[in-house]
Amino acid sequence: MSDTPLKLIVGLGNPGPQYDSNRHNAGVIFLHHLCVGYSGTMRGESKFFGEFTSINIAGQEVKLLFPTTFMNGSGKAVAAVCNFYKIAPENMLVAYDEIDFEVGITRFKQGGGHGGHNGMRDIINALGGNRDFYRLRIGVGHPGHKSMVANYVLSDPSRSDADVIMSNIEDAIRVMPKAVIGEWEEAMRLLHTD
Repeated sequence: MSDTPLKLIVGLGNPGPQYDSNRHNAGVIFLHHLCVGYSGTMRGESKFFGEFTSINIAGQEVKLLFPTTFMNGSGKAVAAVCNFYKIAPENMLVAYDEIDFEVGITRFKQGGGHGGHNGMRDIINALGGNRDFYRLRIGVGHPGHKSMVANYVLSDPSRSDADVIMSNIEDAIRVMPKAVIGEWEEAMRLLHTD
């Protein structure tokens, strides 16, 4: 982990009320709560293929993006913002649902593959294969067999799981000031030992 500050935070999910509470929308649920916590308002921005705003965290201007292209087209929106504002991948954090983590485990990571996540796969492709960006992986659990994953992530978690996921999201929001200014080791320590 380097001491790179954040300029862009992306929350992955699918647009539309039927998807709002799905496990697959954990990333954008995080993004929306972060936005509200810092008095921001997400607005549709056609040139960025999504909802977009800027907020101030720890004295830094940070752009927030929710690609409304549906999950599998997320890269188009991310590339549009990165190109327009000249944001390097290592100054970006992508928040998304992680089926390889049980509910209750949420972790930061820098770099790595897409882990079978279609939104992440599309972002890596859109960035020309660059994987150096940070990730916030929000554990949503695994249905037990890969043939069940698509239906699982597009359904809502149980009330008790939803409460745990929301608690994890709140923990992550609390440590964002450290992450934004590039104090990654401290941000990770705080989040991972919570």
